[in-house]
Amino acid sequence: MLKGRLGLDEARIPQKSRNGLLYVERCRLTIDNGSLVLAFDDKGEEVELPYQRLNAVLMGPGSSVTHDAMRHCSAHGTCVAFVGTGGTRIYTAPPVFDRDSTLARQQAAWWASETTRIMVAKRMYAKRFGETPRVTSLDSLRGMEAARIKRSYELIAAQAGIVWNGRRFDRANPGAADLPNQAINHVVTALESCVAIAVQATGTLPPLGFLHEDSAKSWILDLCDLYRTTVTVPLAFGCVKRVEEGEAESLDRLCRRAVSKHVRKNAFVDTVIDDIHAMLS
Repeated sequence: MLKGRLGLDEARIPQKSRNGLLYVERCRLTIDNGSLVLAFDDKGEEVELPYQRLNAVLMGPGSSVTHDAMRHCSAHGTCVAFVGTGGTRIYTAPPVFDRDSTLARQQAAWWASETTRIMVAKRMYAKRFGETPRVTSLDSLRGMEAARIKRSYELIAAQAGIVWNGRRFDRANPGAADLPNQAINHVVTALESCVAIAVQATGTLPPLGFLHEDSAKSWILDLCDLYRTTVTVPLAFGCVKRVEEGEAESLDRLCRRAVSKHVRKNAFVDTVIDDIHAMLS
């Protein structure tokens, strides 16, 4: 007997053969006659979901999910994560599913050796700056990276038409920073959530970073740095410029919306997933 119109109850489609992520908001995820549906109560509409073919359903603001829906998604290896608007926050982590561990094992093997750890770090540097550095230690690589980043901040600030006095951030008093530094902090927070979604979707290991070491999300921080000069800082400085020109919205909200727009328009999470494969393949 078919327990759901979408297929056999025990059917499992491999994660690599699925169609990626689905973001929803202001709706209810439930089960109707054995199938997973999105119910829009304000419109009286329902949309049936081919959940066996999804890697994850991202539940945005105003959304809820029933116990039955969670049970069905768990049985078929479909992640359900609660996120902020456009995926710019992440509040839940997926359970452990029967997914391919190839990337995680490769990450762990390369992280465990100093030689291969430097190799992956060089790949990440080349991805950011278009050249592979000739260094033999992570400390040397970090020094080269810091110098390039410092200059990049100055150039991006000049292009955006704002004043940049250097990266300064007091964790004990984040509100004391100037607008450019506050904007970077807001964008980084939102972008980290998007990168975390990609890390969870690929089953890679957040604590095993190649440049960052101490944090339990070191791998996420490594990946965020790939987009610092192409996404993070340009978006942040663009929001600062809008505030200086008289934009009424708060800087925090402007930054979140800017990240959300970029994520949707450029399929950013898919890009991060591709980059994870490229760094660890």
